[in-house]
Amino acid sequence: MWIDSFRETDKTVNNLTDYLRRFELWVLAYQKVSADDTGAYMSRSAITRSALEDLLALRNAVLDNRFKWGARLEFYIKSPRDKMDYESLSKRKIKAILTTTQPSAFQDRIVQEVLFMILEPIYEARFSQKSFAFRPGRTAHTALRVIRRSFAGYLWYIKGDLSTVLDGMKVGMVISALMRDVRDKKVVDLIKAALTIPVITTNPNDVEKKKKTKRKYQKKRVLADDEPKPDPYWLESFFGFVPAEAEKVPSWGHCGILSPLLANVCLDELDRWMEGKIQEFYRPSKNDVIWNSPEGEVEQGNTSWPEFVPTSGPDKTRKIDYIRFGGHILIGVRGPRADAATLRKQLIEFCDQKYMLKLDNESLPIEHITKGIMFLDHVLCRRVVYPTLRYTATGGKIISEKGVGTLLSVTASLKQCIRQFRKLNFLKGDRDPDPQPCFRMFHATQAHTNAQMNKLLSTMVEWFRYADNRKKIVNFCSYIIRGSLAKLYAAKYKLRSRAKVYKIGSRTLSRPLKEKKGQSPEYHNLLRMGLVESIDGLMYTRMSLVPETDYTPFPMAWRPDHEKALMEYIKLSDQKTLEEQQNCLKEQGLISPQDYISMLVWNYKRNAFPVDQKSLLLSTGEEKDNERNDSDDEEGVNASEI
Repeated sequence: MWIDSFRETDKTVNNLTDYLRRFELWVLAYQKVSADDTGAYMSRSAITRSALEDLLALRNAVLDNRFKWGARLEFYIKSPRDKMDYESLSKRKIKAILTTTQPSAFQDRIVQEVLFMILEPIYEARFSQKSFAFRPGRTAHTALRVIRRSFAGYLWYIKGDLSTVLDGMKVGMVISALMRDVRDKKVVDLIKAALTIPVITTNPNDVEKKKKTKRKYQKKRVLADDEPKPDPYWLESFFGFVPAEAEKVPSWGHCGILSPLLANVCLDELDRWMEGKIQEFYRPSKNDVIWNSPEGEVEQGNTSWPEFVPTSGPDKTRKIDYIRFGGHILIGVRGPRADAATLRKQLIEFCDQKYMLKLDNESLPIEHITKGIMFLDHVLCRRVVYPTLRYTATGGKIISEKGVGTLLSVTASLKQCIRQFRKLNFLKGDRDPDPQPCFRMFHATQAHTNAQMNKLLSTMVEWFRYADNRKKIVNFCSYIIRGSLAKLYAAKYKLRSRAKVYKIGSRTLSRPLKEKKGQSPEYHNLLRMGLVESIDGLMYTRMSLVPETDYTPFPMAWRPDHEKALMEYIKLSDQKTLEEQQNCLKEQGLISPQDYISMLVWNYKRNAFPVDQKSLLLSTGEEKDNERNDSDDEEGVNASEI
């Protein structure tokens, strides 16, 4: 499906029911959902016969239109963890199940997974290159790298928040957007039913207030073997740093994991409309040495300053660019502010007509680059530079001139980082932030606590990989975490102050703090004998230890690795490409005429008598050897006569 979709991106898909009939897709969906449910991957041989029979019954119910979304009591197939006997439940429990909020049924998630595997390759081949959320291989990092490469030289920026679209749209609008490319009645009806069947939720006002009782001592619960483990503390902490643009994930009705894909299907119309506006607003200038090609794109500008962009003016190119991350859009305008105001007016009208979304000028502010544009927790600003430009004039004279230009700076927001740390209770205060003890790790060992915080720091280093102030922001995060742990250890081991903690445990907190002289052997002796756990010191305690910013050039026609592999495979499987390669090899003399003849014979046999790939691979070498031996046995016949 991936290959066919990328080979013919404009073809309307009519028959997807054949894919719904393929049982191997349902088995794969069962494995993926079971892995999410139990926390462990289940191999195909480990699936029981009864589970396969139930899975077959679920597939037949979907094909016969007997499947209903949101079932609470009757299931075709249940989760391996679900041991409840629904037939022997009391009326009170049945009423509670039918009237309160319940997680998505296991069988619903299997159907969602199958639909997702069928629809994703169709739409990934059609989606715009300007969208970067809820798509494989297109992350926030790729969005930031595209901004760094393509948005240099833009003076005016329009930021738009269309995340209300992610809360839900009218069913008719979603289905009409879906049916632009998919015309299979079975699949469309399934998605329509998932959108229209109401989801039962509990009204928070109806929940009876429980009486406050004294908290009793609870024994530490041991997880079952098939029970998924909760997220570690470092991962929970890092989730608190999620940018505002990535906080909201759509969840429409019973669609589950289909919701982000459907949201991209609906917002793809906006992407296509903006691509048309990019071509419409493009006004090239002959005096502009950067953007003077017909498409307004160039692989590289000034070789000595890869990001150097001349200042704008009446004799410079006017153009716009656009990027979307989820429900948030960013538009850069190079030219007068009037162009940005005109585009904003047209965008408001488009969203009103297409999505019935009422926007105004306040929801789409126009900001100048000098104020700093916040996007994905990074600030886009510019630095004015005065490089020395040297060129050869007529007559061979070398001229040196002082040029004026700007560099686009993508820096991590320190204020936003402080705000997120305050939410997680790591510090208090804005102007003079003071670390707070991390009491959630009070009962953990020093080695475990340090390891958790090191994982958090290494993840933060990776997140700020493309920020210009990567060293500064990571060093600040390390200072906050180190101070927080020092206060925690001071309270835990009764050391009274951070200074005493640093004196005993060193700057990186790698020495044991609970060791007392005269009561136990030296820590290093015990460590050498393997009797104690090694303690890793905190990472990045000095700014020099933080890695440099990654300024690797980002290609213009960038595609994710899986898309490049697909495009390359399609190109190589094309008959014209194959013939061109054969002719090129023959002209360069890399193959003998006899080998070339055997290759032609083999290609003829392959086209005349098609076989499966495995037998082709096994028989190719034997056929070539036999043909070469037959040609050698012919007496008096040379290659030219053949």
